[in-house]
Amino acid sequence: MNPLKHLDLMGSFVIPLMLIIARSPLLFGWAKPVPYNPYNLKNPKWGPAIVAASGPASNFLVAAIFALVAYFLPIDSAAKAETALGAVSNIAVGGQGYLISLYYFSAVVVWINVFLGIFNLIPIPPLDGSKVLFTFLPYRLNNIQEFMEKYGFFILLFFLLFLSDLLLPVVFFIYRILLG
Repeated sequence: MNPLKHLDLMGSFVIPLMLIIARSPLLFGWAKPVPYNPYNLKNPKWGPAIVAASGPASNFLVAAIFALVAYFLPIDSAAKAETALGAVSNIAVGGQGYLISLYYFSAVVVWINVFLGIFNLIPIPPLDGSKVLFTFLPYRLNNIQEFMEKYGFFILLFFLLFLSDLLLPVVFFIYRILLG
């Protein structure tokens, strides 16, 4: 498995570089999708949904593992609360400096993976949530699937520009559950 095969010139380099140069507060990119052979799936109806759900599931698993790491670190709860909120500079580090750094790193990993997991569950192509949704759609609604696959990128762009505020409360809710 060569990760270089998944690099996309526009999504992995050009767009992120343009956003960095423009000093955009929003930085994003994308990679080529990981191909799989649908004929290797045991269940042709549910197999694609399971494959699609495995991406967000792995994000939530990584978030849970790092939340457990953060939970069992021997630092006081006040330091954990401030670190989880990103107020690292307000903490008197003392002898717990490396533990607080590890907690902060774990909290960032949790936040990023919860965000990616929730984001990928949005049911708009090319995100994984669309493949899960399309599994449940009856055949008579196939034209909706075709429309969404054709214009999914534009629908997703509209969502990101105008409706992304709906996403963050969900992310922070799960983040707070995981980090207490």
